Amino acid sequence: MSSPIEPEAASAAVQRHMFEVMTLAKACDERLRKGISTGEFLTVYWPSRGQEAIAAGFAACLRRDDRLVTTYRGLHDLIAKGVSLVEILGEMLGRQAGACRGKGGTMHIADPGVGLMLSTGIVGAGIPVAVGLALAARAQKSSRVVAVSFGDGATNTGSFHEGTNLAATWQLPLVLVCQNNRYAEMTPTADTMHVERIADRAAGYNIPGVQVDGNDPMEVHRALSAAVHRARSGGGPTLIECLTYRFFGHFFGDPMKYIPKEELEAAKEADPVTRFADRLVNDGVIGRAEVEQIEEAGRRQVEDALVAVLASPSPTLDELDRDVYAAAGGV
Repeated sequence: MSSPIEPEAASAAVQRHMFEVMTLAKACDERLRKGISTGEFLTVYWPSRGQEAIAAGFAACLRRDDRLVTTYRGLHDLIAKGVSLVEILGEMLGRQAGACRGKGGTMHIADPGVGLMLSTGIVGAGIPVAVGLALAARAQKSSRVVAVSFGDGATNTGSFHEGTNLAATWQLPLVLVCQNNRYAEMTPTADTMHVERIADRAAGYNIPGVQVDGNDPMEVHRALSAAVHRARSGGGPTLIECLTYRFFGHFFGDPMKYIPKEELEAAKEADPVTRFADRLVNDGVIGRAEVEQIEEAGRRQVEDALVAVLASPSPTLDELDRDVYAAAGGV
C-alpha cells in the first residue's frame, strides 16, 4: 500500500542541512572508532556508519517538538534530532557531561528537551513506547508527531506487531522507520523472515507501507515528509522501510565473517555521504569547496566536543540516588 499524500520537495537549504547532518554523523563515528582503536578511551559502540541518509531525513522532516525513539545503533539519529555532541559523547564515555550524567551509557541516551525520548538496547522495545508517546500527543490535542527507528530484526518481535496494530487501530500520529541494514546482529534478513519487503507487513494493519533506498537522503526525505504530514493531519501511521547497509558490523570490533567481502566492498563503494556530496555538486546546490568546508566543520565540532567530554569527571558515588524518583511537585 502506498501513501496518497504528495511529498514535500527538499529545497537547496534543506539539502545542505541534510548533508551537514550526514557529515557530522560520519565524523563522529570515525572519531569514536579511532579513539577506541588507539586506546585513547574505552566504550562499547554499535556503529551506524553507512546509515547516515536516514538520519538526514529525520533532521529535515521532524520539528523540534516532535518525538523520536531510537536504538543503541542510533548515533546518527541522536545527531539528527539535535542532541548535543557533548551530551552524546559524554554519555558514551561515561562522563558527567553526558545526557544522562554518564549513567546510561551508549545504549541509553535521551534528551527530552529536543524530543529524543529514548534509546533502547532491547530489540523492538522502542515501538510500544513510541505508541504511548503518540497516544499522549493525541490526548494532549497536540500536533506533535512521533517517529520510531528500529532495525530489520525488530520487525519479527511481538513488540513491533502489537505496537503497529494498536497504532493503526487508534490511527495514532506515528511514523515507523525500519533501518533495514540486511543483518539482524549476525543473521541475514532472508534467514529470519519469509517476506522480501518488510514494507509489505504494513498491509496486515491496513496502513501505508513504503520501501525506499535508505542510502539516498532525497528518497528518505520524500517518504518521511509524506508520512509525517499524514500523521500530523490525522491520517494515522505509516511504515517506511529504508534499505541501507552498516559498514562495521554489529558492534565495533565485530570480525564480520558472516558478511561476504564483495558485498561489503560494494556497499562502501556506494557510500551515501560521498554519493550525496557528488549529487549536490552536480546539481549546483553547493560547490566542491563548500563540501570540504562542511566536512572540516564537522570534524572540528567533534574534536571540540571531545575535549569538553574528556575534561568532564566520571559520575561520583552521590549519583547513585539521583534521578531515581521524580522531584517533589511532579514534572
